[in-house]
Amino acid sequence: MQYQQSSPNPHHLLIIEDDQTLSSLLAQHLNSHGYQTHECHDGLQGYQSAITGQFDLILLDIMLPEMDGVTLLNKLREQSQVPVIMLTAKGAEEDRITGLKCGADDYLSKPFNITELLLRIDAVLRRSLDPSKQAPDGSFTIENLCINKKTNSLLIDNQETNLTHIEFNLLWLLLANRSQILTKQKLYQELMSRNYTPEDRSLDMHVSKLRRKLRNAGFNAELIRTAHGQGYSIR
Repeated sequence: MQYQQSSPNPHHLLIIEDDQTLSSLLAQHLNSHGYQTHECHDGLQGYQSAITGQFDLILLDIMLPEMDGVTLLNKLREQSQVPVIMLTAKGAEEDRITGLKCGADDYLSKPFNITELLLRIDAVLRRSLDPSKQAPDGSFTIENLCINKKTNSLLIDNQETNLTHIEFNLLWLLLANRSQILTKQKLYQELMSRNYTPEDRSLDMHVSKLRRKLRNAGFNAELIRTAHGQGYSIR
C-alpha cells in the first residue's frame, strides 16, 4: 500500500487494483494532475480503507484477491455512497452490468486511455461534489415521496431512502421535467457527461436500480415510464 501527495487540498482518490504496476502507473498519472492517491492491492484491504478513509472517488478493479470488486462494492454501498468507477476487462459486459446494478457510478474497460480515465473522473467528481453543476435547489412531492435538492434527501412515507448520486439526480431530473420524455442522449449528458451510444446500457441499469429501490421503499415505481427508443419520463 502506498500513499502519494502532490498539491494542497486536492481530491482524494482510492485505487483498489491488484496489478501493482498498473496501480503505481495510475497513481503517478493522477498525482501529476493534482490528485492525492491511496493504493490498495487486494479487496479486503481496499474495503477497510474505503470505509475508514475520507475519499472523494474510488477506482475499483473487479478481479481482486481476498475479496472481489463486486462483493466489495455491495458491502460498501451498505455504508457509503462514495462515487465508484469500476475497472473491467475488455468485453466483460456481464461484469459491467453487475457493477452498475451494485451501485457503480461509471466503468472503464481495460486497457484504457489515461486521458479518458481523467475525463471520467472529472465528470463523476463534478456531478457528486460541485453543487453548481446540479439542478436548482428546491423540493418535489409526488404521492408518498418527497425529494429535496437542497439537502440531497429523499423521503418515502417519511422514511429516508438512500440513492447513489446518479440515481438521485436521475429522479430529480425526471421530476423537474414531469410528463416530458427525457431522451437518453440528454440524460447521458446530464448524468454522465458523455454521449449516448446504443450499446451502452449504463443508463438502463441506473433506471432499473432506481425503480427497485423506490419499489422496495413503498413508492409506485411504475410512474417512471419507459418511452421505447426515446428515453424516460415520470407521470
